[in-house]
Amino acid sequence: MSVVPIQSEALDAVEVSWFSALCSDDYEYLGVPDPALKSSWAHCRDILLEAEQQGFRNILCPSSYQVGQDTLSFVAGCAPLTSSINMLAAVRCGEMQPIMLARTVATLDHMLEGRLTLNIISSDFPGEVAESSYRYQRSREVVQILKQAWTQDEINHEGEVYTFKNVPTEPAKPYQTNGPLLYFGGYSPAAVDLCAEHCDVYLMWPETKDKLTERMQAVHKAAEKYDRVLDYGLRVHVVVRDTEVEAREYADHLVSKLDDEYGQLIRDRAHDSISLGVAHQAKARELADKFGYVEPHLWTGIGRARSGCGAALVGSTDQVLSELKSYQQMGIRSFILSGYPHIDECKSFGKRVLPHMKTCSLPEIYGRAPASTPNTPLGAGERV
Repeated sequence: MSVVPIQSEALDAVEVSWFSALCSDDYEYLGVPDPALKSSWAHCRDILLEAEQQGFRNILCPSSYQVGQDTLSFVAGCAPLTSSINMLAAVRCGEMQPIMLARTVATLDHMLEGRLTLNIISSDFPGEVAESSYRYQRSREVVQILKQAWTQDEINHEGEVYTFKNVPTEPAKPYQTNGPLLYFGGYSPAAVDLCAEHCDVYLMWPETKDKLTERMQAVHKAAEKYDRVLDYGLRVHVVVRDTEVEAREYADHLVSKLDDEYGQLIRDRAHDSISLGVAHQAKARELADKFGYVEPHLWTGIGRARSGCGAALVGSTDQVLSELKSYQQMGIRSFILSGYPHIDECKSFGKRVLPHMKTCSLPEIYGRAPASTPNTPLGAGERV
């Protein structure tokens, strides 16, 4: 029994996703830049293709200004190269005019034939420092407009940020029924409320299981106000080897050349570096033992050189599998995993752990992906 009611309570499978490092986040040694692992189109494409080959069901494509690679452009470029893996595209709300964003998403959804999912982001833009309340209001309105574009004949919206009247939605009709699933992560009350009202999967960063339980309970309580029940996901790194000793040795290897001052610079340059979620990751590091473990297999050393998701599951195949099953029993139905270097660890997890997991695609579980091309203007519908 899950710790809170969830949308997919009866589901005995999980969506297991990998991560394509568009955000300059691939290393052999954390904090030591390696030109061979830079976030180029070719390298990030290769991570994606390896994840699809290994059998991962989705892949997170993050958004980060400093690297200069646009997320939606990357997704579009990879669409014809893939055939089975979903793509979880991070969308910074407000970065594009919302109706044009709806059209862009619809185009990508048709290119991927329903394999698109969206990670809704409310971070500041480069050169902008906006009040949190404004950023989340902007995101709320963007999501409201997207949903109108995907499910109605016209967009009519009058808000604090955007106002549109009688805008036809034919160009923005997606491939999927009612549009892509919306994944969302955020710890502030405004973030939780936005997810509770409008999104499908609430994403968490790694903390102790009691803290994750508290987080899920708070989100469920917020969702109850809107008569909604959500699903939950966990974004976490992995270090899995044949034995626990080998896994811990490799974790130590990852930080063996890390200069902590440079690690601080890496954390500070991220646009989410002052967020409440990042503060929770820092707190977990403070509570960890002298080896960096806040739970027997949850290692916080990753966070010494990374903003955001800052901990890894470390252990043998059986130990990591047991941890993932424990999270699944709590009610987590989506895992977004990664490891360093990303291609090597993708292969390691794919070989050691993934064959022992029953996996699924959440858009298919939710009935979003149609069995055949829909009658949309970009699909099988009449030309407009």
